[in-house]
Amino acid sequence: MRLRYALIGCGRISPNHIAAAIENSLEITALCDIVTKNMEDKIIKFHLPETMLRYTNYKEMLEKEKLDVVAIATESGKHAQIALDCIAAGCNLIIEKPISLSLADADAIIKNAKEKGVKVCACHQNRFNKSIIKIREAIETERFGRLFHGSAHIRWNRNESYYKQASWRGTWEQDGGALMNQCIHNIDLLRWMMGDNIELVIAMTDNLNHDYIETEDFGIALIRFANGSYGVIEGTTNVFPNDLEETLYICGEKGTIKAGGKSINTIDEWHFADETEDSNQIKTFFQEDPPNVYGYGHYPLYKDVINAIENDRQPLVNAEAGRRAIELVLAIYESAASGACVRLPLKQGSTLDYKGRFRK
Repeated sequence: MRLRYALIGCGRISPNHIAAAIENSLEITALCDIVTKNMEDKIIKFHLPETMLRYTNYKEMLEKEKLDVVAIATESGKHAQIALDCIAAGCNLIIEKPISLSLADADAIIKNAKEKGVKVCACHQNRFNKSIIKIREAIETERFGRLFHGSAHIRWNRNESYYKQASWRGTWEQDGGALMNQCIHNIDLLRWMMGDNIELVIAMTDNLNHDYIETEDFGIALIRFANGSYGVIEGTTNVFPNDLEETLYICGEKGTIKAGGKSINTIDEWHFADETEDSNQIKTFFQEDPPNVYGYGHYPLYKDVINAIENDRQPLVNAEAGRRAIELVLAIYESAASGACVRLPLKQGSTLDYKGRFRK
């Protein structure tokens, strides 16, 4: 029996979700958006039935429809409450990043999902890039030896027209800044690759070029992981004139890699002491050329969630993984605001804690 699926939020990222749902043979039962035109546009684009159910109120949809899987792709600040309502209705979830803007909300999602027995996936789809899967395999087979340091660089451009497309963008209440929105995928990958457990974070953030938004457009951070390795994060939306690169470096005792491309979907450097593979072949085979920074990861992420539901296991990118990504961004915000080192784990934190920080 096909799983019944609905999408809440039919904006910028929704085509990737709808395409992944179709490719994975989910039964698209309903679309939901407060803007009717957004739903109509997607129905036309994907040749969905004219009889497709449309809702402008997700609570009404949850009451009327028996849904197995719901994807949430609204503005970030609404993710948590919608997720909690979907969990209460017994729905398995795919939540666009970040899964929430506070640790309290992330913890509530994790707790309620466990009590209700539903699966929750954080939509960090770049974990499913061919390049990232290959690098993760090298981590898990300990080909790097002792890890020394890793770095994530997100050098992008977001101009005024981007922020004017939606009033929630660049706000502490509904979005967070460049690190929480644009950079969180690579931040997630750095933490995942380097050992997850973090001891210390020290950081600086600023709003250098976007005086019409509330949040940061630039951030840098140093991280000490519990395994003794270090991390560097550099994230910005100030690059002139367009997106430049997104890169991930990992340097270890016996190996060095660099992943790059539009959404870290290429392997640009591949060097290991064991030399079991030809590096040029690796660079050629493990690369993708997506049309945009969203990459090709939504399809395999959806496939994994379906398998997790059918086999009663956790998704590969579960809610706890989503919480860890949020925790690191919030630790960066806290360090930057206080001018002090921040120790993890964090028990609390929210983007709302920084409202007014960059007010001119």
